[in-house]
Amino acid sequence: MTDWPLAAAVAVVAAVYASVGHAGATGYIAVMTLWGLAPEVIRPTALLLNVIVATIATVQFARAGHFDRRLFLPLVVASVPAAALGGWLTLPTAAFETMLGIVLGFAAVRIAMEAIGSGRAVRGGEPEPASRLPSDSLQRSAALAGIGGAVGLLSGLTGVGGGVFLTPLLLALRAASIRTIAATSAAFILVNSLAGLAGGLVAGRTVPLPGLELVAAAAIGGAIGSHLGAFRLPVTAIRLVMAAVLAIASAKSLL
Repeated sequence: MTDWPLAAAVAVVAAVYASVGHAGATGYIAVMTLWGLAPEVIRPTALLLNVIVATIATVQFARAGHFDRRLFLPLVVASVPAAALGGWLTLPTAAFETMLGIVLGFAAVRIAMEAIGSGRAVRGGEPEPASRLPSDSLQRSAALAGIGGAVGLLSGLTGVGGGVFLTPLLLALRAASIRTIAATSAAFILVNSLAGLAGGLVAGRTVPLPGLELVAAAAIGGAIGSHLGAFRLPVTAIRLVMAAVLAIASAKSLL
C-alpha cells in the first residue's frame, strides 16, 4: 500500500503537524485519499500513524518542560471512553463533514488573527489576557472533562486524534501557554487515537499495518517537527502553523 512519493508526503504532513503538537491524521487522510486508497484502510492507518507521531511529539514537548498534567488529566478522563464509542459507531459523513469544515475554517481564521494580534501585543509590551476557565479547581476540572468528552467523541467518529478540535478550544479559553496547549494536544491525540483503534477492533473492523516506508516517514517527520515546535519556533509562528493546519483540515472536510 506504500510507495516513496506517498511516504514523502506523509513525512511532510507529520513534520508540519507535530510542530504544533498535532499528529496529522487529517493530513494523512487527505494524502491517502488522493492516492486512491480504500476508505476502510485509510481510517485505521491514519490512527496508527497518529500514534507514532503523537508519541514522539509528547516526549519532545515534555522534555522541553511544557506538559501540564493538571490540564491533561481532566480532559482524558472523559475523552477516552467517548473516543472508543465514536470509533465503534458508524455515521453518515457528508453533512457532518460539511459542518466540520466550516467550523475548522472559522477556527483557522480566528487563530491566524489572534497570532497577528499577539505578535503586536508582545512588541507593544501588553500582558497576556487571563484564562477564561473557572478559577475554582473542581469547576475547572468539570469544564475540561466536558470538553474532553465532546472532543473524544468527535475524534472517534472522524478517525482523527482530536487535536484539530481541542487546540482551538483551549486557545479560545486561554487555558495555558501556546506550547503547553501543544504538549497537551499531543498527549491527548495519543490516548484518543489508541481508544479509537480499540473501538474499531471491538466493532469487528480490521486494522491493516502500514508499510515500513510510512512508519519511517511518520517517525522522521514527527521527530523533526516536534523538536522545532518544542525548542525552536517562536510563539507567533506556532500559532500561524496551527492556523494553517486547521485550514488544511477544513479544506479536507469540505472538499
